[in-house]
Amino acid sequence: MATAVTEAVSNGEHLLVQAGTGTGKSLAYLVPALLVDGPVVVSTATLALQSQLVDHDLPRLADAVEPLLRRRPTFAVLKGRHHYACLARLDNFNEDEPADALFEPEDGGSKWLGEAGRLGKQVERLRDWALESETGDRDELDPGVDDSAWRLASMPARECVGAARCPYGSECFAEASRARAREADIVVTNHSLLAVDMLAGRHIVPPHKLLVIDEAHELADRVSSAAQAELSPEAIERAARRVRTLVDPDDYDRLTESGDALADGLTGAEPGRLTAGLPAAIQEALTLLDAACRRVLDRLGDVKADDPDPVRKQQARAVLSEMTETAQRLLASADFDVAWIERGDRRRAIVVAPLSVAGTLSNHLYEDRTVVATSATLALGGRFDTVARSLGLAETPSTEDPKVTPSWTSLDVGSPFEYPKQGILYVAAHLPRPSASGLSDAAAEELIALVQALGGRTLGLFSSRRAAERAAEVLRAKTDLHVLLQGEEALPLLVRKFREDRNSCLMGVMSLWQGVDVPGDACQLVVIDRLPFPRPDEPLAAARAAAVDAAGGSGFAAVSVPIAAVRLAQGVGRLIRSASDKGVVAVLDSRLETARGYGGYLRKTLPPFWYTTKADVVHGALRRLR
Repeated sequence: MATAVTEAVSNGEHLLVQAGTGTGKSLAYLVPALLVDGPVVVSTATLALQSQLVDHDLPRLADAVEPLLRRRPTFAVLKGRHHYACLARLDNFNEDEPADALFEPEDGGSKWLGEAGRLGKQVERLRDWALESETGDRDELDPGVDDSAWRLASMPARECVGAARCPYGSECFAEASRARAREADIVVTNHSLLAVDMLAGRHIVPPHKLLVIDEAHELADRVSSAAQAELSPEAIERAARRVRTLVDPDDYDRLTESGDALADGLTGAEPGRLTAGLPAAIQEALTLLDAACRRVLDRLGDVKADDPDPVRKQQARAVLSEMTETAQRLLASADFDVAWIERGDRRRAIVVAPLSVAGTLSNHLYEDRTVVATSATLALGGRFDTVARSLGLAETPSTEDPKVTPSWTSLDVGSPFEYPKQGILYVAAHLPRPSASGLSDAAAEELIALVQALGGRTLGLFSSRRAAERAAEVLRAKTDLHVLLQGEEALPLLVRKFREDRNSCLMGVMSLWQGVDVPGDACQLVVIDRLPFPRPDEPLAAARAAAVDAAGGSGFAAVSVPIAAVRLAQGVGRLIRSASDKGVVAVLDSRLETARGYGGYLRKTLPPFWYTTKADVVHGALRRLR
């Protein structure tokens, strides 16, 4: 892999590398990165991998190569502006912060007075900490603070006036982090900031010749999230309060009236994807909002150096500009956008996101740099084509015509693990096809038999909270094992208990399918209740599948099956984490064996375990492990 990365940089050809757990892929791209002339950027999807690189891999690598390079390589972490405390916001907190900001949480509920007082104390502690901190990085604040307190002490990028117009520009933590990144040999960032950088014209991340995208299977979703926007009555109400002291009462009233109109429209509309255009009430509310925002923006005018409070004025302009852009985007109802309504107990909003980001990636990701994309899950069904299309490396139907399809090559470096000897893939082919969202009685009996054969050490990955709760319930009733359930305690604590107690089982949902690392004999059975196809009510997946169907293809094969393949491979990957691990992956969904079209495709995406559909063989293997 290191040789392939070196060649990619040399010839300017982009590279996709599938590298399984245990290959040492981070060192395989970091070592040749040190030979690149100029900075190299590494982007990760998870904080866990970012921490591993910065706290372990990069310091060890720097120690190792310093005698050879005759200098110590440098590295820096680059995060979004909102990860750093903002001295301007903290300075204005007492006098100028609207008092009701302390009493209005993001979800639109109300805070009781004691909670608001606690929030104020947290912000005061944040201010004291910021005056002593060298970085202002939230991750270095111990103990931490609530999200609501941090929002009052940080500045989103869109609301920042810029260092030149800010009274604290010369002391800005976010600007200092960017300056450090510009001087470093290797810059570690995250997919979300990388996506924002692409959409904003590539001025946040320092110029570089090599971009390494680790956990690359996550990138397209992060770009979709960055290009997503939403409007809610609560957000409009907060924006109106923010500008109340800056505009006429009539302008304030127009904003609040548009928020009330949107609230009424959302209450009368069904949640889910909007396939027949905007409902009339919501269309009228968005038209009112657009007009009200534009009127207030005209009254506010541009932010000038001599404004008495440029920070607050820029915040107001940024929020209103984003709202009017989102309202106009929704009113346009463009074919390349998908809109849907979300409504829950404490949330109501209308959301819009791009149907595809392949064109955006093709146009903005590959220009003026070599890209190496790597993950343990890139070759779906044994081929790289699907992931290449999602990353804009292969031709794809798009409203944004890519300039030229970038040149790329691929490599599967395999794995150091002997999967056929270390693990069994068991499919319970005799079970009926899953129907309801919970766990069927037959699947529950199968689960109990498997867990009892091993005596614990089981990670259960479920497609719904209802199924996970049912699994925990039956295991607690039928066994004496310690059964842990996601949601009953903090996830890091649950994973630690699972790792330390050989007589325990951990049952959870989608966030456990990736990122959980339990090597050794603490986890020797991974049970998956059903194939993780996207739900019919997932608006983006449903819209993308419908677009493929409309073009004469199969939306299920082109969209749903690849999503299931990535999720399934990530879940199955929880079992073998080291060369000495042994165990069983049990899939309680007969379709992995019986589905003619996609069953084989999904199995090809998984590691080459020894495969069986015979329950007695698996029970015997688990008893021997026990």
